[in-house]
Amino acid sequence: MSDQTFELKGNLFTLSVLHLYSTDINLLAEQLYAKIAQAPRFFEGAPIVVNLIEIKNNLVDFVHLKSLIERMNFNAVGVCNGSDEQHAQAKAAGLSVLNYAQDVKSEQVKQQSNTSIVEKTVYLPAQVINGTVRSGQQVYAKDRDLIVFGAVSHGAEVIADGNVHIYGTLRGRAIAGAQGYNEARIFCQKLEAELVSINGNYWISDSLQGEFWGNAAQIQQKNESLEISALVKG
Repeated sequence: MSDQTFELKGNLFTLSVLHLYSTDINLLAEQLYAKIAQAPRFFEGAPIVVNLIEIKNNLVDFVHLKSLIERMNFNAVGVCNGSDEQHAQAKAAGLSVLNYAQDVKSEQVKQQSNTSIVEKTVYLPAQVINGTVRSGQQVYAKDRDLIVFGAVSHGAEVIADGNVHIYGTLRGRAIAGAQGYNEARIFCQKLEAELVSINGNYWISDSLQGEFWGNAAQIQQKNESLEISALVKG
C-alpha cells in the first residue's frame, strides 16, 4: 500500500474575469451591485480574477477592492496583467497574481509540464424534463444535454454540461457547457431570458433584447463572447 497522500498537478479552470477600466472603487461598487442584482444566484460564490491591463501603472486600493469583491459573495482569486508594483500591492492585500493571456494557443498550453487538459465531451443520454421548470427550481444535467418540453419560468434555472434545448419560452436562466464545454449551445422556441451562459461567458436580459428577442433562437460561444442567431434559417 502506498504512503502517498496526494498528487499535485496543474490544470485549467473556468474563472470569471473582471476587467477594470477605472480605479474608482466606489463607482465600481455601484455598477457591480446593479449587475449582480439582475442574476444574483448566477454570481454567488463565483471565483473571479481582476484584469488590470486597462489601468496598468495606476494606483489601486487593493484592500478596498478585495473587500468589495468578497462582500458581493465572489471568491477573490487574484489579479493579472498589472505592473510589478500593482502585483506587489495586490499580494500585500492577500490576492494572488496570475499569468493570463487572452489568446493562449492550445498547443502552447498542452506543452506546459504537468498540465492536464481534458476536452469536455458529452456521452450520457440527454436528461428530459416534461413540463415547465417553475420559479425557484433548478435543474442540472451533469455530463449530458438537457431537454425541457415546456417553459423555463422567471426565477428558474436550467444547467447542463452539454447543450440546453427548451421547447417553450425561456424566461429564466439557461447555462450550457457548465464544466468547460465551449461547443455547447442553447436552443429555445422563444427567447425572453433573464440570463444565458455558455462556458462561463454570459449575457443578461438587457444584452439579449435585440433582433431575436421573443423569437426562436440559438446561442453559442464565439470569440470569447456569445452569438445569437435564428433557430431556423430560411
